[in-house]
Amino acid sequence: MNRYQRAQVFDRLQAQRPHPATELEYRTPFELLVAVILSAQATDVSVNKVTRRLFQVANKPAAIPGLGEEGLKSYIKTIGLYNGKAKNIINTCEILCDKHGGQVPHDRGALEQLPGVGRKTANVILNTAFGEPTIAVDTHIFRVANRTGLAPGKTPAVVERALMAAVPKRFRQDAHHWLILHGRYVCQARKPRCGECIIRDLCEWKGKAEIGRV
Repeated sequence: MNRYQRAQVFDRLQAQRPHPATELEYRTPFELLVAVILSAQATDVSVNKVTRRLFQVANKPAAIPGLGEEGLKSYIKTIGLYNGKAKNIINTCEILCDKHGGQVPHDRGALEQLPGVGRKTANVILNTAFGEPTIAVDTHIFRVANRTGLAPGKTPAVVERALMAAVPKRFRQDAHHWLILHGRYVCQARKPRCGECIIRDLCEWKGKAEIGRV
C-alpha cells in the first residue's frame, strides 16, 4: 500500500466516523486507566457493566484500596483474569497516591511502571486521556494493519512503529480509534464483512475475493 492509498484509507474512515472515541465508559483519566486494565482479554461491553457499579462506590485512587482485594473482586469477578487484575489495580492505586499525588501521570515511563500497565495501555491513556497522537496496537489493530497491508509486522511493536510512519500526521490522533472500530465491526477475525468495507478496493488481502462479493 503506497502513501496515497494510506491517506485514502483514513480519509474514508474519517468520513465514516468524524469523531471516533473509545467505547469504554469513563469520566476521568483514572477511570479510563482502571477500565483499560480491566479490558485485557475482555470486551468493552463487559467492562462497562462492571465499572458502572464499581465507580459508583469507588472511582479514585484513594478509594479503591479501601475495598480490599476481595471487595474489589466482588465487583469485577465477571471479567476474565479478575484475580490478577484486582491485585494490579489496588497496587496501581497505591503507587498513584504515594508517588503521583493521586493523579494519573502524563508520562509514558511512569505509566508503564504501574502494575497491569504495558505499552499498549500507556498508549491508550496518552491518546485518549491526554490527547497525544499515539497508536495502541491491540488485536484488532494488529489484524487490520496486517490483513489490509496498511502496516504489516510480526509483532505489535513492529506494527506500532510501521503505523506511526505510515499514518499521515493529520490522522494520527484518531487513527487508533478508527482502526479498532473497523476491526471490531467490519474487518473481524473469523468472518470479515468485506461486502460492507469502505476500504475494500484499497485492501491488499487476497481472501477478500471470496468474501462478501457485491
